[in-house]
Amino acid sequence: MNGREVVSAVLEGEFVNDRPTGKPWAQRAAEWWQRSPHVPAVLKSRRLVVQAVKDLVVAVLRSPFRIVAAVVRGLVVALRWWRSWVRVADYRAAAEQSDKLADKFTDIRALALFRWKVTGATLGATGVAVAVLDLVYGHRVLWTGVGVVAVALAVLGRRKEGSPGRKPVLAGPRTLTWTMDPQVLVDAFRDAKLIGKDESLRLVERATRQGDGWAVTVDLPATRKAADVVKNREALASALAVDEVQLIVERVRGNGGHAGRVALWVADEDPYGSPPLRTPLLNVEQWDAWRPVPFGRDARQRRVDLPLVWTSLLVGAIPRQGKTFAARLAAAGLILDPHTRLYVADFKAGKDWYAAAQVAHRFMAGDEPAHVLALVDWLVELVAEVQGRYRRMQELDDEVCPESKITPAMSRDPSLGMPVTAIFIDEVQIPLEDRTPLEVQEKKLTAGEYVGELLTWLARKGPAAGIVLVLATQRPDSKTIPSNLRAVLGSRFALRVMDWRDSNIVLGEQMNTRGYDSSRLLATHKGVGILRPDGETAAGADVLATTVRTYYMPNEDWRTICARGRALREAEGTLSGHAAGQDNRPMLDHAAVAKAVGTAAERTEPSEVPEPLASVADYLGDDLQPGGRDFVPTAELVEALDVEPTAFGRQMAEFGCRPTRDRITTDDGVRQVRGYPVADIRAALTALREGAIVDAEVVEDDD
Repeated sequence: MNGREVVSAVLEGEFVNDRPTGKPWAQRAAEWWQRSPHVPAVLKSRRLVVQAVKDLVVAVLRSPFRIVAAVVRGLVVALRWWRSWVRVADYRAAAEQSDKLADKFTDIRALALFRWKVTGATLGATGVAVAVLDLVYGHRVLWTGVGVVAVALAVLGRRKEGSPGRKPVLAGPRTLTWTMDPQVLVDAFRDAKLIGKDESLRLVERATRQGDGWAVTVDLPATRKAADVVKNREALASALAVDEVQLIVERVRGNGGHAGRVALWVADEDPYGSPPLRTPLLNVEQWDAWRPVPFGRDARQRRVDLPLVWTSLLVGAIPRQGKTFAARLAAAGLILDPHTRLYVADFKAGKDWYAAAQVAHRFMAGDEPAHVLALVDWLVELVAEVQGRYRRMQELDDEVCPESKITPAMSRDPSLGMPVTAIFIDEVQIPLEDRTPLEVQEKKLTAGEYVGELLTWLARKGPAAGIVLVLATQRPDSKTIPSNLRAVLGSRFALRVMDWRDSNIVLGEQMNTRGYDSSRLLATHKGVGILRPDGETAAGADVLATTVRTYYMPNEDWRTICARGRALREAEGTLSGHAAGQDNRPMLDHAAVAKAVGTAAERTEPSEVPEPLASVADYLGDDLQPGGRDFVPTAELVEALDVEPTAFGRQMAEFGCRPTRDRITTDDGVRQVRGYPVADIRAALTALREGAIVDAEVVEDDD
């Protein structure tokens, strides 16, 4: 009536939930099964149960052959023991050692004859007893006796270290058995001095086949650290009689690991000896830049993807080791996303990057000072772009921009103008070492110094705004790549370099002491390097670094991917800049950018720092800055730099750095050690910078 509905009655009641509030009994039983310490670990994992069943089937099938082999070994051992007994070998050896063999010869001969008689009497009595029992009770006595003797011989002939007759005087070549016997691992750890002679290992997961190798997880004895095993991987590989590239040692971290748990994987053969695989990006029409890019495969043939958004990448190697190929793999994934923008600077001035000109927003190839100045303009443009993006983010609501970070939706929205933008600089050492004078905010500095400052600023603030830096260099040294720049580059990839110092410059300080040294890679392993990613890989988020063989992408594949990327951009209408024929240099405010970045004209590094002070400064890195470390022990420097202690102390004294005693905190408590105040090292570098150190021989001549 009158548009209103009539309700006949209003009922009151109470809602009753008939479902049980507790967990189902099956779920409770499963949780108890996983948590109970009384259930063996092998029964808590489906994979381990399947492997245990396979091992049981193999053991049953092999048991007849193993029993026969054990009986034969036992018979050999018994015959050797009888031969030694009947020849009175112990009595004869004692007589020979005391030079009384001639006096005891008659006694030895008589005792040997007596033992021969005992042997004959025993065999005769045994034969008669067996014949009588066979006549009385039948052949079952004979078979029972044969079985008892066989069991006794099998027990006697079981494989046991140190048993007589089973330890050859000259051992044959050491090989890993296909069963990956746990005793082999224990002996290898002892030989490598990773555990003591009286210590053993605890098997967490028994050996299983993974790919073309064996994987096993063990717990070290108490107080032994997994980090030491990773560091001494070469010694362990020697003990296992394999090349170190065949041995992968990882510390197990997270909820299932601890500081003494180690995961090992031993390849059957060189995992990098086979031909490389083509990049899987050839088989895709389009890629999402927010997905990690297919980069390569590790030794276990697991695919390794490289995240690029929200991070940056440094690739370092000596020439002809696959540095440019690695950088192009990172670029390929971004090229196949039509919503990305690329800046490509090829200072090699070759044809490696030429195909990228058809998709790049900015592109150049050359190594002249004019190209370095053009790069400066690019970087200034990108700095201004980052500042503009952050200003625009402030005006967006929380649904569009929940944090001060770019999102996938924002990067694909043309109205916002914030596409993922990547700048690739091959042979970055050329612009960083350029000495062309510039004047920025009335301060004189070189173009290389200004490039370093701009790159450092972009690496710090650019990733959150969607700016990706990929730098490749064939000169990874402390003089080329500034420490401030290296410190903010998230991902690192080091192919083969000359020594551990160059490896540490790419991967990070003290990485060689953690077992990651790209100078130990073989020259024949092209495209193989150590990847330290800024994000999770196939090996897990807790893995510090992994050895990767990059995918193979020759020039014809590279041109195919670039042509596909151009077609995608034309279809989406995102072709711009150089690729669209609009490569006009923008009008830039260098003064405003320099003010935001802050140049470092007053704190430039000396052009030449002698050793070992240069290595010490490189090792300390940012700790040299005020607010860093105050004291560094001499033992730490000697071990990290691999130098002779006496000569090192004498050379440091020439720079005015003399060791003192100070207290440091260690795992064993506070103790007093000799070392150098960091302030003295910083003062020596400053003195070198100002030209205050005079050669000692010149001083003597003046005197």
